[in-house]
Amino acid sequence: MSKRVFNQIKDLVTEKRNPDTFDIDTKSTLQILKLINKEDKKVALAVEKELPHIAKAVDLIVDALKNKGRLFYIGAGTSGRLGVLDAAECPPTFGTPPGMIRGIIAGGRRTLVRSKEGVEDDFEAGGKDLEKNKISKKDVVVGMTASRRTPYVLGALEKAKKVGAKTIFIFCNPISRHKIRASQLKTKVDVAISPILGPEVITGSTRMKAGSAQKMILNMLTTASMIKLGKVYQNLMVDLQAKSEKLVERSKRIIMMTTGVDYKEAEKYLERAGGKVKTALVMILANMDKKTAEKRLKDAEGFVAKAIDYQE
Repeated sequence: MSKRVFNQIKDLVTEKRNPDTFDIDTKSTLQILKLINKEDKKVALAVEKELPHIAKAVDLIVDALKNKGRLFYIGAGTSGRLGVLDAAECPPTFGTPPGMIRGIIAGGRRTLVRSKEGVEDDFEAGGKDLEKNKISKKDVVVGMTASRRTPYVLGALEKAKKVGAKTIFIFCNPISRHKIRASQLKTKVDVAISPILGPEVITGSTRMKAGSAQKMILNMLTTASMIKLGKVYQNLMVDLQAKSEKLVERSKRIIMMTTGVDYKEAEKYLERAGGKVKTALVMILANMDKKTAEKRLKDAEGFVAKAIDYQE
């Protein structure tokens, strides 16, 4: 069994030695940091090449969420933690219901703060964890693994396909010299996203460049999806949940920047709108009461700009 895994990983780009960092252990602190920074600069360029595939993934996610589906991130180790993090940040930032975007990590919640080796090797566990969340054909599952071979993630993707859910696979190793296509994967997926980053600074430490690339991609997936779902007006997060002092004050500032009212007026309208920035904006910019503003927003599918200019 160990030989099989050895053969799987020996030729992976993420497991190769980086020729530019062979002597990193002899460098000064500043030289070490320069080497790390030099490699990090490659991440955004690698992600840029995957933008057409990321765009397809966003469209799948938007379609699912519009039709009462959910978005699942599933991964092991660093990949799993990044998925849980992105999912956790969506409700306060975009006002999404807690169950709409979910992160699942191999080994469960405890592995978020303490690594548990071996859980990523359980192929069946990935599918079972999706079953626990009542995965359905309405949903989208994003599997994440730097290596592309993690059994836990592949098992989850296979389960998702069986129930008819859309599947997105993020990994950081090429399958061949040719352009990567989903059809080349053993597990057939709807969209494959594969930024090729080269060897890590420290061989096999995929929490570095591979982790950074995955974080950037997840930021794109949810941010672009939320924009297309009407949760952003201009470049402002107008669907945020004002449940802390900072977010309440940010809400007032958004209203002030957008409408030109002063602090007291922004506070007054935010209170009248029940703490909802979108409603307050429509009330001010379209000169209407709360009830009418809420109806306008509903008719405009949540888009502030459309609600302001809405024609009966």
